[in-house]
Amino acid sequence: MTISVQENQWHVTGDILMDNANAVLQESNTLAFVDNMQIDFSEIGDVDTAALSLMLEWQRRAVASGNEIHFSHLPEGLVSLAELYGVAAFISRGDS
Repeated sequence: MTISVQENQWHVTGDILMDNANAVLQESNTLAFVDNMQIDFSEIGDVDTAALSLMLEWQRRAVASGNEIHFSHLPEGLVSLAELYGVAAFISRGDS
């Protein structure tokens, strides 16, 4: 799993699962949040509830730093998990 940065966009690739979520969080902690940031999930493979936790943490960090973030190209399975756990309203989507 990697995160590449291009201007105001993070491109997340690979899987986000319980066994690697902490490593993803640690990698993201080295990256700056900017306003109107997009986090692109188009190259994500497998996900579980750890991906939701990560997204909510990124959302919390963005708000704490006075920035706004949006998630794009979420896998359908991740959208379904967010709806199942009642957190879909807390995840700002940059796409339909």
